[in-house]
Amino acid sequence: MLFQKKRDVLGIDIGSSAIKLVQLKQQKGTYLLQNIGVVPLPSEAIVDNALMDSSSIVETIKKLIKSLNLKEKEVASSISGNSVIIRKISLPVMPPEELDEQIHWEAEQYIPFDINDVNIDFQLLPQDDLDAAKMNVLLVASKKDIIDDYLTVFNESGLKLVVMDVDSFAVQNAFEFNYDFEPDDVYALINIGASMMNFNIVKGGVSLFTRDVQMGGNLYTEEIQKYYGLGTDEAERVKLTGESPGEGPLADVTGRINDSLAIEIRRSLDFYNSNAGEVGRISKVFLSGGCAKMAMLASTVADRLGLPVELLNPFQKIKYNDKDFDPEYLQEIGPLMTVALGLATRRHGDKW
Repeated sequence: MLFQKKRDVLGIDIGSSAIKLVQLKQQKGTYLLQNIGVVPLPSEAIVDNALMDSSSIVETIKKLIKSLNLKEKEVASSISGNSVIIRKISLPVMPPEELDEQIHWEAEQYIPFDINDVNIDFQLLPQDDLDAAKMNVLLVASKKDIIDDYLTVFNESGLKLVVMDVDSFAVQNAFEFNYDFEPDDVYALINIGASMMNFNIVKGGVSLFTRDVQMGGNLYTEEIQKYYGLGTDEAERVKLTGESPGEGPLADVTGRINDSLAIEIRRSLDFYNSNAGEVGRISKVFLSGGCAKMAMLASTVADRLGLPVELLNPFQKIKYNDKDFDPEYLQEIGPLMTVALGLATRRHGDKW
């Protein structure tokens, strides 16, 4: 990662259950933690990745900014799910300026929307050793109306959206800064939020495979509701505290969802492995997201996959003042803050 003199931004992750914020300051080749905050969102504020209740989201962001007494206005945020399309494509080698002109025409073959309704960006990937006449390009497209919704929400919050990222790539940024990974090893980065799982298979700083699946921590809440006959808020409290509210062990209830998530994770990784070949086999899995710390989930996933599984700690190499931030608290909320921290490593002027 290259450290350039660019303006710092606030990393703000608008998730379906909460808004998370991280502020970092570049300092001598590393980052210093300046601020961190989490505020829950109303349950129906975001549905299927769409910002359904913008006023509640705006008020929550304002509340978070005010509580942290922040003066900075520029923000990096991210999207996932069906609002973003990621494709790895191969093109004839051409100069960068020619690629800028050609990419929109090429994108039409891969984007299942009207090309006029999407924003397109791309990044060159390492050269293909097998065909020097070809160049690999990572193509990213997002629906303009989704980006416009985010721009409006931040504008109404008194902020300016200057970098729009993808959840999976934000997790990758957090991972690559905090871990000394082997360049030839393949890692599965799985971010499990309230309603979505983001998969990103990476090797040597390059994303090999991405996928988003509509499953997440809400499944625990729903199962607890049904089993104990609770309301949504009480079921959510039970999920977070781990305190059984009635007859029947809570571990049995959460265990069923652990298994469902683990099966879906194995299915997605099997799909990747079926096309990867031996050299592309996954060597380790890192879990992040608010759901990652559910009791026995990591061990259940490890058993299903037959691979080592570790919780991703986005603060592992981040500097901070012990007087301002409790190390145990950062350890506790680390998986929840992974996307926001990855966003906070971005800088004004970054491409994506």
